[in-house]
Amino acid sequence: MNDGLPVGEIDDSDLPGRESNLEPKPDWEPRYPGSGRLEGKTAIVTGGDSGIGRAVAALFAREGADVAIVYLCEDEDAEKTAAIVRDEGRRALCIAGDVGDKDFCGRAVRETVDTLGGLDILVNNAGEQHWQKNVTDISEDQLRRTFQTNIFGMFFMTQAAQPHLKKDAAIVNCTSVTMYEGQPILLDYSATKGAITAFTRSLSENLVGEGIRVNAVAPGPIWTPLNPSGGLPKDDMDDFGKSTPMGRPGQPNEVAPAFLFLACEDSSYMSGQVLHPNGGTVIGG
Repeated sequence: MNDGLPVGEIDDSDLPGRESNLEPKPDWEPRYPGSGRLEGKTAIVTGGDSGIGRAVAALFAREGADVAIVYLCEDEDAEKTAAIVRDEGRRALCIAGDVGDKDFCGRAVRETVDTLGGLDILVNNAGEQHWQKNVTDISEDQLRRTFQTNIFGMFFMTQAAQPHLKKDAAIVNCTSVTMYEGQPILLDYSATKGAITAFTRSLSENLVGEGIRVNAVAPGPIWTPLNPSGGLPKDDMDDFGKSTPMGRPGQPNEVAPAFLFLACEDSSYMSGQVLHPNGGTVIGG
């Protein structure tokens, strides 16, 4: 992300990335009518302002859920997502802040419970990504920040949410195909995704006795603000997603149904598992 900068410096001018500036716009619209699979539920979606998070919020709302949209600073995108949720006849709440801050996570959960009346589903989707060509170019600041957002943030959100989750609640984490395949210029990002997968499996074992299911989704290359806003070199974006068997990047609304499946009773006999909407890449074959 910092090509041309001295080693250890990070250019944040394009981050975290705004969907309102992205062309072409990602496809977030749900592809089918709702069937009430989340009727009466309340969900928190971190990183819910854009990309996969927006598509998840839109689909959850269509299926009957009220949604708290947790995001960093992209107010215009977050308000657009909130409008999408409300257009589906559900309540929306926008909460701005850094999931890497434990106190903020506590406040976000309390505000959700106080305003929307409870919490049934936690989607840990927020993520941070910076590319470097050499492991020695990853500064201590970048390393700490990537882990703070991607894995510490999941711990903090889960710690805050768990006391409010009852039997039949669900936690869905966002890991990545990079955890399974590796990615030579996303060393720290890929490492956090490996940690997220291990966290998902272990948290599942920890909470399954309480009737709380914990699963994850591992998307492949998806057209969201994350990569074109600095998560990958600009020169790589022309070929983004073309290395998949399907030969193209995925759209957020092709990933959101995996989150819905794991959040609703359709997956009542699944916990500790990972789904792979990745364009046909075989994992663990």
